Amino acid sequence: MAVNNDMTADFLRSAYGGESMAHMRYLIWGDIADKENMPNIGRLFRAIAYAEWAHADNHFRVLKERVGDYSVTAGAVFGAGKTADNLEGAIGGELHEVEQMYPVYLETARYQEEKGAEKAFHYALEAEKIHVKLFQKAQEAAKQGKDMELGPVYICPVCGHTVTDNAPDACPICGVKKEMFKAFE
Repeated sequence: MAVNNDMTADFLRSAYGGESMAHMRYLIWGDIADKENMPNIGRLFRAIAYAEWAHADNHFRVLKERVGDYSVTAGAVFGAGKTADNLEGAIGGELHEVEQMYPVYLETARYQEEKGAEKAFHYALEAEKIHVKLFQKAQEAAKQGKDMELGPVYICPVCGHTVTDNAPDACPICGVKKEMFKAFE
């Protein structure tokens, strides 16, 4: 399914860039949390980094027929601080995606009848809503100098849907089976 509209293609590249940077940023911030003796927060960062990889992968795949050199611009938090501060950056980035970026990208893809982009943006939007809540919970603990309580985290490799404690029998967003979820324990 080729992307026919330049605006949707630009949005896919921007989202790919942002998700790629979030993936790397969360891996780095996970290492910092580990060094601050917050291994559960570190594991949460790594789990959500995997979800961000799934989003970037989806955006990239939708653009498979748009090969060429492009400048990819994506705004994002840059730098690293203490874990509580890094979580503030993560929350801000996720809220931007949930409240501004993905709703606009999704509506544009719908308007331009770009079904592949619509699905990729929908998948990311739904997962990012969960990421905001998990990062907020982590930040509450980190602000007190504590690690968060956290059981296993399961990530859907197709859409990035994120759940804690137990994976669902089927992903409520994309339908992938429980056995496919990646566990972060």
